[in-house]
Amino acid sequence: MKTIGLIGGLTWFSSIDYYRYMNQLVNERLGGDEAAKIILNSVNYGEIKKLTQSDRWDKITEVIGQAAIQTELAGADCILLGANTMHHIAEAVQSQIKVPLIHIADATANAILQQGITAVALLGTKYTMQFDFYKKRLAAQGIQTLIPGERDIEYVNQSIYNELGKGQFLDETRRQYQRIIGELQQAGAGGVILGCTEIPLLIKQEDSPVPVFDTTLIHATAAVDFSLA
Repeated sequence: MKTIGLIGGLTWFSSIDYYRYMNQLVNERLGGDEAAKIILNSVNYGEIKKLTQSDRWDKITEVIGQAAIQTELAGADCILLGANTMHHIAEAVQSQIKVPLIHIADATANAILQQGITAVALLGTKYTMQFDFYKKRLAAQGIQTLIPGERDIEYVNQSIYNELGKGQFLDETRRQYQRIIGELQQAGAGGVILGCTEIPLLIKQEDSPVPVFDTTLIHATAAVDFSLA
């Protein structure tokens, strides 16, 4: 079994699910008392949030890159960035380490293709929805990405930073997400990527008229696939 390195704290709410999923998946596959070998390097979300909102991606790359280097030196055989938005700097982080960085968008694209879906909605921070680092990876696999209009982009972004990232999961916010998903379904989306690792804490499959792609679970599964290969 290889050791999984998780850069967590982005936020710690979703880091808990990463840790739980990886251990559950290893136990399901190996049985007995088996559990995942994980090195968790949890960064200060408050610092990362301020840098993100100030567009200081150079500084974020420095902080996350150093965390990845430390985690590799501690014995990790792969690295996971436990947040969709942080994959904006995934290539820069990968260039600083020797072990593979398992990209969340690649893992998600594989899950989408397994369901035969070619057009999918993407919800996440405004950076995930509007930057091209995610959409390019999906397009390379022949998957079209649909995102909400400007007003709903801002709504989803604010809900992530002001509610979900603080552990607040409100019924009204869930209803607004359901409305947005329904409108994107009408626009042609055959599924929806929950492209922020806190969104699956709010939205479940029963809340959506189309298949949901829980990026936390998908990413954790890809890490376990690597670990047990």
